[in-house]
Amino acid sequence: MINSNVYDYVNVLDKAADASWIRNEAISNNIANATTPGYKRQDVAFESELEKALSSVRYSTMDDKVANLSTDRLQPRTYTDYDSFSYRLDGNNVDIETENVILAKNQLKYEGLLKSITQEFKNLRSVIK
Repeated sequence: MINSNVYDYVNVLDKAADASWIRNEAISNNIANATTPGYKRQDVAFESELEKALSSVRYSTMDDKVANLSTDRLQPRTYTDYDSFSYRLDGNNVDIETENVILAKNQLKYEGLLKSITQEFKNLRSVIK
């Protein structure tokens, strides 16, 4: 993380990209264990944590909220999904088609986050010139 107000958005985007990477690993584990009896799918909670953190900041503009956001406490959290209904008798709740759709969605999100980080650095470079 970069400790300067110029990089506030970059720091938040970096945390989101990290969470997306961790989610990709969780989804890969889910797909790999789709036939493992008793396996429960895993996911990553980040977006809800970010939303909660942004709503707790008292400022009105998004720039002010991001500038005053404590990104050190903003951590992606991997959890086991015991609530999803299992269609199988062995207790495994992984649906391979659903996991593949979630994986594709997550990959698009990750690519978008990387492009946003790149654009932020391009903006900074143009300001410096």
